[in-house]
Amino acid sequence: MSKKKHSFDLIIRVIIAIILGVLVGLYLPPIVTQIAYTGASLFSEWLSFVIPLMILAFVTKGIADLDEGAGKLLILTVILAYASTLIGGSASWVMASSIFSNFITPDLAHTIQETSTKGLESLFSIGLEPIIPVTGALVFAFMMGLCISVLRKKESGKVLYGTLNDFYDMINLVLNKAIVPFLPLFILGNFANMAYAGSVFAILGIFWRIFLCIIALHLIYVTILFIIAGLYRGQSPWKWIKNQIPGYMTAVGTQSSAATIPTNLECAKNNGTTRQVREFVIPLCSNVHMPGSMITITACSYTVLMMYGMPNHYSLLLRFIMILGVAMVASPGAPGGSIMTALPFLPVIGIDSNGTLASLLISLYIAQDSFGTAANISGDNALALMIDKIYHKHIIKRAPNPEDIV
Repeated sequence: MSKKKHSFDLIIRVIIAIILGVLVGLYLPPIVTQIAYTGASLFSEWLSFVIPLMILAFVTKGIADLDEGAGKLLILTVILAYASTLIGGSASWVMASSIFSNFITPDLAHTIQETSTKGLESLFSIGLEPIIPVTGALVFAFMMGLCISVLRKKESGKVLYGTLNDFYDMINLVLNKAIVPFLPLFILGNFANMAYAGSVFAILGIFWRIFLCIIALHLIYVTILFIIAGLYRGQSPWKWIKNQIPGYMTAVGTQSSAATIPTNLECAKNNGTTRQVREFVIPLCSNVHMPGSMITITACSYTVLMMYGMPNHYSLLLRFIMILGVAMVASPGAPGGSIMTALPFLPVIGIDSNGTLASLLISLYIAQDSFGTAANISGDNALALMIDKIYHKHIIKRAPNPEDIV
């Protein structure tokens, strides 16, 4: 219940921050807006300092953990999960490039771009710099993760892995206590400045349309995954979709894949997925299978790029999607965890990781985070059904016994 309350409170606080930011920018003296924007700018410096540490903690641990229980089942699960995540992001780009131009017109984009230059400057900065560049952090994280994974297979590296776990817990604590709670203030300051500049209503008018498009694609994509599973297994998928409703609603409420694992395991059991497969695949996929989050992040990123007249072609977004498909592995279970993991890689598509555009992206994403999580975990059960068939047909080469499902 605490996770559900926490995620709901964050969404409410973000909405309140947007409303207060608009009111401050429109009706209070400019100095108040400038103070609020200065606070947002200082927070962005703090965020830029923590981002490389997040990469070291989350990406390293995600890769190091992937070799637990290594074998054909692991390889099969990771390949299908990564492919599904990439397809989800690509489908999101197709949707965005086909539909979003209907309500992000050139005139509207020009208005947003023109007014964005009229905002106020921060009163001061503290010059806090990251201790390691983002690219260096990513390379080091991959190197460390792979090496720890190999050492663990050789019954070595226990101290290093334990240290990694402690560092992961520390950065997760920083994220939960010193970043996520202050996101509404970051958003308030940026929206106050946008309201002062005159672009905020054009942006908000776009947001709700994007919201509806993304949720529709989530539902379509998950339904397609279950249909594919049904075709492969020679069974009707509609019962599975009905069985998934408790898992979907739990994820919407908790906004956490990890918190939904017990419910999702029960859904998998009701689907007839064998115990060995579901107890391996469902927890693993909660960390490596992120099509819902990828759909949301891709669509939100495309929206921001289009509003500000920046390149948004598929080859550019594909690089971002491919990197993020790996980086989001073991992303924190806190609300907004996936978008926080994505921040370091926004420069790949030309967005500053800690600027106003990042604030817009965070705002748009968090409002839909619970639905992205629900799509993630629903897709996990569709993959589990496919993997269950492959496992018994091609890996152990025997049909499941009735007791395998209990």
